[in-house]
Amino acid sequence: MLTDVGPVQIDVPRDRDASFEPKIVAKRQKRLGGVDEMVISLAAKGLTTGEISAHLAEVYGAEVSRQTISTITDKVVEGMVEWQNRPLDPVYPVIFIDAIHVKIRDGKVANRPIYVALAVTCEGRRDILGLWAGGGGEGAKYWLHVLTELKNRGVADVLMVVCDGLTGLPESIAAVWPATITQTCVVHLLRNSFRYAGRQHWDAIARALKPVYTAPTEAAARERFAEFVEVWGARYPAIVRLWDNAWAEFVPFLAFDPEIRRVICSTNAIESVNACIRPREGPRALPE
Repeated sequence: MLTDVGPVQIDVPRDRDASFEPKIVAKRQKRLGGVDEMVISLAAKGLTTGEISAHLAEVYGAEVSRQTISTITDKVVEGMVEWQNRPLDPVYPVIFIDAIHVKIRDGKVANRPIYVALAVTCEGRRDILGLWAGGGGEGAKYWLHVLTELKNRGVADVLMVVCDGLTGLPESIAAVWPATITQTCVVHLLRNSFRYAGRQHWDAIARALKPVYTAPTEAAARERFAEFVEVWGARYPAIVRLWDNAWAEFVPFLAFDPEIRRVICSTNAIESVNACIRPREGPRALPE
C-alpha cells in the first residue's frame, strides 16, 4: 500500500465467509488519498510526471509510474469542468473582468490571455465565476458567448461590470444584461495614458489627471479634464482621445460615495487572484 509516508505492508484479515469489509483501506485499493493530494500539489508547482515519479522514489522509496501520476492529475481536470459549470447566484453587485497572460503549450509555447471573472456577492464575499482562455483577438462574439454562459448558469442580473476596455465587451454586456452599468478600470486608464507620454512627464500627468477621477461629480470631472487638455492636449493629443473615447464608461463610478468608488474604480481585486495564478505556471508552460 502506497501512503504519504512511503510503501506500507498491510495484512488483510481473511474470514471463511469472505464478509470482511475494510473501513480505512478498501479492497484492492493500492494507495491512500494523501498520495493523490501530494501528486496534485507537486504538479501544481510545475513538476512533470517524470519529475514527480523521481521525487516519490527518492524521498519515499515508492515506485509510481508516469501513467499513474497522469491518472491522478486528470481527476483535477474533471473537478475543474464541474467547477466551471457550477450554478451561480442570480444577482451580483459587481463583477470584475480582467486578463492575465500566461504561457500555454499547444504544439508550441505561446503567450495567451486567460480572462478572469471575479464577482462580489450580495454577502460581500469574493467568488471567481470562471476562467476562459483567449487567443488575443477577442471581440463582441467571444464576449457574448462568455456572458451568455454566465447567464445560463443562473446570473440573471449584475449591477456593474468593471473591465479594462476589452473590445466588444461593453456591447455584449448591454445585450445580455441591458440594465448593467459598465465601468472602465481607472487604474488601467491611467496606465494606458502613460503609453502615449514621455517617461519624464509621467508624474506630472498623473498629478494632472488625479483631480479628474477624484472629482465629486461628472460635471466637475469634465471641468478638471478641460484644464488637463489646456495644459497637455497639444503635446499629447492621444491621451485626450483615449479619455474622450472612454468617458462614457469612466464616469459611472463618480455617482457613488468615496468608499464605494475605491472598490469599483479598478480591477485591482483581480490582481491578487492573478498573483496566485502566475507562480503556478512553474518553469514550464501550461497545457491547453
